[in-house]
Amino acid sequence: MAITPTYPGVYIEELPSAVRTITTVSTSVTAFVGYTTRGPAGGAITVTSFGDFERRFGGLSADSPLSYAVQQFFLNGGGIAVIVRLAPGATGSTVTLRSGGTELLTLTAREPGTWGDGLRVSVDHGATPDGFDLRISDGAGNDETHTGLTPATAADRINSTSTLVTAAPAANAPDGTRPDASGTVSDRFDAVPDPAGTEITAAVEGRDDSEITFTLLPAGATPPATLQQFALLLERGLRGNAKGRRAFSGARVRAIGDELVQVVSGEPDTVITFPDDGDLGLTGTTAPPGYAFADGAAGTTPGFGDWLGNADAKTGIHALRDADDVNLLVLPGVSALASLDEQVAVLAEARTLAETNRLFLIADAPGAWSTLDAARNGLALIDSVRGDHAALYFPHVLLTDPLTGLVRDFPPSGAVAGIMARTDGDRGVWKAPAGTEARIVGARGLTVKLTDAENGLLNPLGINCLRTFPVVGPVVWGARTLDGADRLASQWKYVPVRRTALMIEESLYRGTQWVVFEPNDETLWGQIRLNVGAFMHSLFQQGAFQGTSPRQAYLVKCDRDTTTQDDINRGVVNILVGFAPLKPAEFVIIKIEQLAGQVEV
Repeated sequence: MAITPTYPGVYIEELPSAVRTITTVSTSVTAFVGYTTRGPAGGAITVTSFGDFERRFGGLSADSPLSYAVQQFFLNGGGIAVIVRLAPGATGSTVTLRSGGTELLTLTAREPGTWGDGLRVSVDHGATPDGFDLRISDGAGNDETHTGLTPATAADRINSTSTLVTAAPAANAPDGTRPDASGTVSDRFDAVPDPAGTEITAAVEGRDDSEITFTLLPAGATPPATLQQFALLLERGLRGNAKGRRAFSGARVRAIGDELVQVVSGEPDTVITFPDDGDLGLTGTTAPPGYAFADGAAGTTPGFGDWLGNADAKTGIHALRDADDVNLLVLPGVSALASLDEQVAVLAEARTLAETNRLFLIADAPGAWSTLDAARNGLALIDSVRGDHAALYFPHVLLTDPLTGLVRDFPPSGAVAGIMARTDGDRGVWKAPAGTEARIVGARGLTVKLTDAENGLLNPLGINCLRTFPVVGPVVWGARTLDGADRLASQWKYVPVRRTALMIEESLYRGTQWVVFEPNDETLWGQIRLNVGAFMHSLFQQGAFQGTSPRQAYLVKCDRDTTTQDDINRGVVNILVGFAPLKPAEFVIIKIEQLAGQVEV
């Protein structure tokens, strides 16, 4: 803000800086699309470790190639993954809470799948006539407690806070009626019961040999003054007189207001009853300690249409259209589609998505490519997938399945994505993710062992081969894009060149947003040259380009030559950025000659 001097003295004015730092974007955040046993369906969810994936998406499953690919990604050096779950036909488990036979509230697992059948919900009545609490557990250590609920507020409060379930009131549910409490609820007490000298018999309903008999207080002892004290005595009595019996040793007893006592078994799906409670009035209504969810469906393996999805609805692979900070795309289940035509169609659509969103597709060779000849003959069938935003890897890798202990084949894309992430972190995106450093962690072998000569037949066609070498083991031994066949003579022949360009493009796209609507003249052009030049120079200092000087390595041009008066009239500013990419040394040629001994005359 300009200063208007009014009094004699010193004024301070802060001037805007011309420096607007351009930050290098991430290069190895990997999107995985496919089937998982649980998790949000259709959305793009970020995970930062395989443990995180297990918690959100259920971990390894024999029906989920994606789950193994994610494990291999993190095992080989991956850091951040974005998961898109495809689970056609999956439905969430449900349970309906009732009062007597009247339906009041339906709870549904927030994520579809059979995992929700393991959910349990218990109901505790509050002190007010219509108040109640819900306790929800998934059996894996994730518990939620929703307290102070009423029939009018329960659904809204649960939906706004629960990560496990959603809630909906039943149609025509009576106002002010709360669900039946879990466990055994006593008759109403007119006064605090006096248990001194009274024997109490407790049993697990349906188990003939489960009865225990105990006394809470000896005869003549001072009785409890409040119902809460009585509940505490009863809980101690149940737990202390039935060691080794989980139903009793883990029992919970609580007072509901000043009139009722609730007893909840410590063992799932069992009920504690009091068949002979004397005059204490403990025998009342009984219910399980937790109501079980049921009828969840895991869904089926995604078919051709599920993979393709709909661009407008952002389903299938198109769920990634709005995903931010994604660089690599992996579709581990596509190679299992029955028809090669379907595989090719999905990969072609994914390659188009990659070009639109500045992603790089890591494609698996079809599972039917079990020999060298199958790969050579089948390559012509995937011409529609060819492009510089994708790379194809062959063959599949042999790994020990943690679920069975047996060695079987897996698509390599998850491991390759992890190797790319590892290489980016260690050396930079401009280093080819291949060579003896690109070892596939955990691999026991490959489905096809290639010789140098066989590798030489596939490499010129743009197929990146996986090889096995003594001591080193299985490694990635190719760094070409699907536009990298020798016959195509593409400038985007190599994976690191294309990925470096994508990194520069995305960084400049985000780092120059401030330019929009600025006055289009020399002042702006100078600021652009300053900031873009600083960004490119930082990459040069990291060794991202060829050349020993900035002039040899890159150029940034934004002036009257790039932006004419006609451009200015149309609201356009043109920025020319060039760079000299590093290209991998694919072929090392050593020339040896004999040196003849010198003859002195």
